[in-house]
Amino acid sequence: MKILCWNIILVLLVSCAYAEPLPFRQAVELAAKRSAVLSATDQVRAHQTYLAAARMYIPQLIVGSGLAKTFGYPLSIEGSAPSVVSVNAVGYLINPAQRDFVRAAHTEWDATAFSSEDKRQQAILETAVTYTQLDRLVSALSLLRQQEQEAQRAEQIASERVQAGVEAQVELTRAKLATARVRMSIAQVEGNVDVLRNLLAQLTGVPAAGIETVTESIPQLPEVSQSDDLAAKSAFASPAVKLAFAQADAKLFRARGERKALLPSVDFVGQYGLFAKFNNYTQFFPTGTFQYNNGVVGVAIRFPFFNMSQKARAGAADAEAVQARHQAEEAKNKVSNETRKLQRDVAQLAAAREVARLEYQLARADVDAVQTKLQGGTATLRDEANARLAEGQKYSAYLDASYLVEQAQMQLLRSTGELEKWALAQK
Repeated sequence: MKILCWNIILVLLVSCAYAEPLPFRQAVELAAKRSAVLSATDQVRAHQTYLAAARMYIPQLIVGSGLAKTFGYPLSIEGSAPSVVSVNAVGYLINPAQRDFVRAAHTEWDATAFSSEDKRQQAILETAVTYTQLDRLVSALSLLRQQEQEAQRAEQIASERVQAGVEAQVELTRAKLATARVRMSIAQVEGNVDVLRNLLAQLTGVPAAGIETVTESIPQLPEVSQSDDLAAKSAFASPAVKLAFAQADAKLFRARGERKALLPSVDFVGQYGLFAKFNNYTQFFPTGTFQYNNGVVGVAIRFPFFNMSQKARAGAADAEAVQARHQAEEAKNKVSNETRKLQRDVAQLAAAREVARLEYQLARADVDAVQTKLQGGTATLRDEANARLAEGQKYSAYLDASYLVEQAQMQLLRSTGELEKWALAQK
């Protein structure tokens, strides 16, 4: 609990004090810490549940009183004779069912570690994807500002040529449409930047106004080999798969416990009572045999020969255990299939990125060609502005294609259990 409190204090202090550019690694570390704080309560709850089951073997002491006014023979109060002070102790000695229930609770406690790891990996993935997308959109916004200037320049040239009677009015309308489209893109990107900045603030705890990405801090993603069997690796490394199988094991232990509840059990029992004469004990027991202090220590042995209700509960628990095992296998197959698909998607998206890169190179070459023609008097300033506008659009498409590849690669790293190693790598 002390560690949990210190983590909360650390996150709050960082949230309040951060006012610098936020490097990629720092953002990931903050998100991972916040995820640990949020998932710690699940581990505490599971641990306490395990302790509650394990400590059933420690005798429970109950101190109370059974004060009563007796008329005639002293009848029992809740199964005990009327007494001024009563002490009851009970605990398991031999209980086959409870042993499996303890194993089930311990397995569920262990499973919370896999759940916490899965949430941590998801937080790292969301932070990494959000950070890189935000960084890309900030770069794209800067590019769009330049495109807006080029579009305004082309619009001004078209206006002058229309006024000079060189071109028709429709050319000016086309130029204005190009400028309007760029401004619409700027508005969309600005909105997306605000949304991503707020999302990153929620993930890291850093105020949104103080978030400024650092492009150089983003580590380079490793190459993806299409020949590697990443599907099998992901099934072995996935915290979600480990969690599913741990939950299945817990259900199996619980089902065994329900079955063993039909076996004999032995409990330790002890009882003490301080009797009083006003409960008429002296009237119904031989003279001289009454005593104030009374107690009993022994064992309670149970042989559940016939319990149809317990048999039904055991059958239901068996069915749940079988279902949980099937669900774990399905989770394993799902992770393997998703990883295999991601592996193939990376290759397809990388090919699309290469196409976008080559188109951008051609657009740059067109700009150089127009500048050469402009110097030779065979091209106009509007031609140059349009060429630069086309170059900016191709570069924006290249950034989009690059982001899609990177997103797929990060998802693939999460599936294979290597995301955190990459995200926290030193530059």
